[in-house]
Amino acid sequence: MTDTTARSALVIGGGIAGPVTALALRRAGIQATVYEAYTGGDDGVGGMLGIASNGISALDVVGAGDAVRSIGISVKSMVLQSWTGKRLAEFGTMPGLDPTQTVWRHELSRVLREAAQAQGIRYETGKRLVTAEEYGDGVNAVFEDGSTARADILIGADGIKSVVRGLIDPSAPGPRYTGLVGIGGRPRGRISGVPLGDTGIMFMIFGKQAFFAYQVYQDGSVGWFANVPRTEPIWHAEAQAIGAEEWLRRLRKIFAEDRTPAPAILAHARPEDLIIVGGLQDMPTVPHWSRGRIVLVGDSAHATSPSSGQGVSVAAESAVELARCLRDQPIAQAFRTYESIRRPRVERIIQNAARTNSHKAAGPMGRVIRDTIFPVMIKFAKPDRFAWQFAHRIDWDAKVH
Repeated sequence: MTDTTARSALVIGGGIAGPVTALALRRAGIQATVYEAYTGGDDGVGGMLGIASNGISALDVVGAGDAVRSIGISVKSMVLQSWTGKRLAEFGTMPGLDPTQTVWRHELSRVLREAAQAQGIRYETGKRLVTAEEYGDGVNAVFEDGSTARADILIGADGIKSVVRGLIDPSAPGPRYTGLVGIGGRPRGRISGVPLGDTGIMFMIFGKQAFFAYQVYQDGSVGWFANVPRTEPIWHAEAQAIGAEEWLRRLRKIFAEDRTPAPAILAHARPEDLIIVGGLQDMPTVPHWSRGRIVLVGDSAHATSPSSGQGVSVAAESAVELARCLRDQPIAQAFRTYESIRRPRVERIIQNAARTNSHKAAGPMGRVIRDTIFPVMIKFAKPDRFAWQFAHRIDWDAKVH
């Protein structure tokens, strides 16, 4: 590959990482076009997500932070509880940092797409990538509909099931099942027994059989999600086939003995409120993030389990760092520098999330140990211990070396 500076880019994937990457590239002076496989919008697709302070900071760099705040609910603290209702720990927002924002995935995708289009970034829908071929001083993308597109580089922002990852390395690992099934619920009406005064708190409950989290909105409605341990993987289509009514019946049974608001919230829920995700996944180490003029960003390179609360945030960070590297260095060097900057951080976050998953799936003895040691651990834990995740900031103006 001729080692040149990137001036144009094909961004494959228009969900979360795609528009953030395009915005970051635009700020770096690189023209980007986003190619999305689906023709319809994301309305109703995906559940509740958290965007931590480090993610909000990265979104501020590309001019999308305020748009995300406009659809988010601030989480001023997180309260950990046992199935008996015992408070295990509470985490507040670290001083000087933005609070975490909870958003619904389809709304986040919409505002990021609108932010990108407002800055003149072009979106092409119905463009499912089949392959990509390098040619001299550029790369050519071939789509399922027979159309093609060319640019200096191609960026795979196409998620955990990335096509681009396989083009870089056909032997690259695929997603890894975490041992948990994800089910969420959209807010609907006020629920008796869940006080309005709890607005701004995310409750994380280690239930007797499964994990449950919820947040109360200003109108008294509740958004929630559950992580249910399951040994055998069950993917999205199979989980959908079981049906919302059956999942709701199972969830009510699983949480029936919990002395927390979970049973009341589930009693109030309707089948049409449910968001059935299926088996939760993360990515094992991806050996190669780039090849030639093709590179990965976001979940395609470093998907972390939802338990981290960092998926959107680290994707936004990676988009910004990739753009900085391409701004300051020739393509091949930029890709190497980008990976060296990002890999240690994201893999540490993935490992931390795996430990959290093990707590969610704890057996009877594990629950006793967890519920005993958590309060002691938190009592003596210093806030600085968590700063490496949440206080991380990217200096856009600093030159990349």
